[in-house]
Amino acid sequence: MQSIKKLFRIGPGPSSSHTIGPRRAVEFYKNESPNAKSYIVTLYGSLAATGKGHLTDVAIIDGFAPSQVEIKWRPSEIKEYHPNAMLFQSVDNEGNTYNDKLIYSVGGGELSTGDEDCFNSDNIYIYNTMDEILEYCRKTGHTFWEYVKDTEDSDMFDFLNEVWKTMQNAVIRGIETEGRLPGPLNVQRKASAYYVKASSYNRNLKRRSLMFAYALAVGEENANGGIVVTAPTCGSSGVLPSILYLLSRDFEFSDSKIIKALATAGLIGNIIKKNASISGAEVGCQGEVGSACAMASAAATQIFGGSILQIEYAAEMGMEHHLGLTCDPICGLVQVPCIERNAFGAARALDSCTYSILSDGQHIVSFDKILKIMKQTGHDLPHIYKETAEGGLAIEFGKNF
Repeated sequence: MQSIKKLFRIGPGPSSSHTIGPRRAVEFYKNESPNAKSYIVTLYGSLAATGKGHLTDVAIIDGFAPSQVEIKWRPSEIKEYHPNAMLFQSVDNEGNTYNDKLIYSVGGGELSTGDEDCFNSDNIYIYNTMDEILEYCRKTGHTFWEYVKDTEDSDMFDFLNEVWKTMQNAVIRGIETEGRLPGPLNVQRKASAYYVKASSYNRNLKRRSLMFAYALAVGEENANGGIVVTAPTCGSSGVLPSILYLLSRDFEFSDSKIIKALATAGLIGNIIKKNASISGAEVGCQGEVGSACAMASAAATQIFGGSILQIEYAAEMGMEHHLGLTCDPICGLVQVPCIERNAFGAARALDSCTYSILSDGQHIVSFDKILKIMKQTGHDLPHIYKETAEGGLAIEFGKNF
């Protein structure tokens, strides 16, 4: 597995695979063809189907500026390696194309050329499955965050501190900002109103309502193109921050505990990314909100004193109960149902935490097994339910806009 620095990416929304990934691909390609007169970028599959709603064209045009770029859209052409494919071509002074390069945006802002070694050669973790990591923890007496500390560079916790600050800022901006989100849906921001209402409730209802407000805040910031952290994606970036912000502000856990929980959450996300997928275009929303829920479930359980078995159980439940969740954004925007799903993903994470801590951590379906099932379920889903905006809510309601 790679460093979790490549899982937690700080950047603008609304989509890690459709904006952050393509922008990174542009930077990579420009370094390979710096002297081209202009460029052509052909978008395939999901990138083409929902690219305009996700601002993919804006990310590419801004990345190539001031050079000219022509964007071609091929939504019905799906490449075998991954649905999010981009063909980059350079154009010389005579109008001839050269240096064709096919690049895939595989989720969370990560890139591939079909051969992971081309982009992802820095695998630093020895153990890549939950079973392997649990065995390591049993032998060493370490917990998950200590495995991260033992493996990563010495600046990892400084990096996680920056991640935590960015998450907090996204929540704060989100609960302060009112108005509508961009796009034809005219979605009104709700986080600010939810926060005000939640503040007047009694303790138990207040905490759960505030969690909703925090998740909506980040989801709305993401949808507006604000700076968020991929956790593990932009589309699911509200789940983990809402839980951590709630535990920090309303349960008064220290920043030190939050940072360690972030390390554990990052490890869970890395295991999912390595052994299944965090890409909505590949496996549906179970790979995004489901993964985020598993990460938040593990983080919360650790903070509340759970054992490694209870943390693993919480992560497994967070993923298991999102199996088969489709990715069907209306109008291709990361708004409906995405923002609301972040709020409910956060609620399920707290439930998974509570349930696991009540148990002794023993259960039948392991985290590794659920990832295998999630990956297969995602591959079995028809492509119209995987970020193409051609099925489900997208087709039923999108036709009205």
